[in-house]
Amino acid sequence: MALLDHFHPPLSDRRQWHSFHHAWAAVIAFDLNRQLPPGYFADPSVRFGIEIDVAAFEEGNGNGVPPSWMPPAPTMTIPLTLITDAVEIAVFNSEAGPVLIGAIELVSPANKDRKATRDAFVSKCASYLQEAIGLIVVDIVTDRQADLHADLLQRLHGEADAPYSELWAASYRPWQEDEQSNLQIWHHTLSLGAALPTLPFWLKNGPCIKLDLQATYVRTVEDQRMLVAGAAIGLRQ
Repeated sequence: MALLDHFHPPLSDRRQWHSFHHAWAAVIAFDLNRQLPPGYFADPSVRFGIEIDVAAFEEGNGNGVPPSWMPPAPTMTIPLTLITDAVEIAVFNSEAGPVLIGAIELVSPANKDRKATRDAFVSKCASYLQEAIGLIVVDIVTDRQADLHADLLQRLHGEADAPYSELWAASYRPWQEDEQSNLQIWHHTLSLGAALPTLPFWLKNGPCIKLDLQATYVRTVEDQRMLVAGAAIGLRQ
């Protein structure tokens, strides 16, 4: 079983990519929960087409009663780009919390769609790392051209040393040694028709967990019935 193209025919005509991402996130969370020690848990979170609900603000408090106080006009209004799609697996330490200690992000087409949405996604990843939260990002999106890994390195360090790759997976570990904070990176370029790597998932002040992307991917493909007569249907001819 090799990496399929979920964003072009023939597979995109038969399966929806967001359904696969949803299922893959759940399988990854199940796999992590089997490895995590007591006091830790992984929780998948998938949201598509996130919007701001303005109805309650415009119509009062929602129960038909006029509000007793109205806020003053804002002093400034500027454009804001939302992260409209979020496919992630969050790992928490529940002993004192829950406290977020690790995150896995599965890139969606909306995250790569335009500069504003790419910047919003990169800002989210950078905020995790700057809080010393372990991070893994996986990008198998083939219908948008962008290298979010290079963008993230540019944001964090002002340069991008990694070779350009549109499909990739990377593990990031914030690490401090001799009062020097560093970011350790395990980056892998992905290719259609090739197997996916196994990545170390470094949890903040916690254990390092093995993330076998290939095993979780194969299980999801099989559970989603993306095989026809024993053969995958997602590679472009």
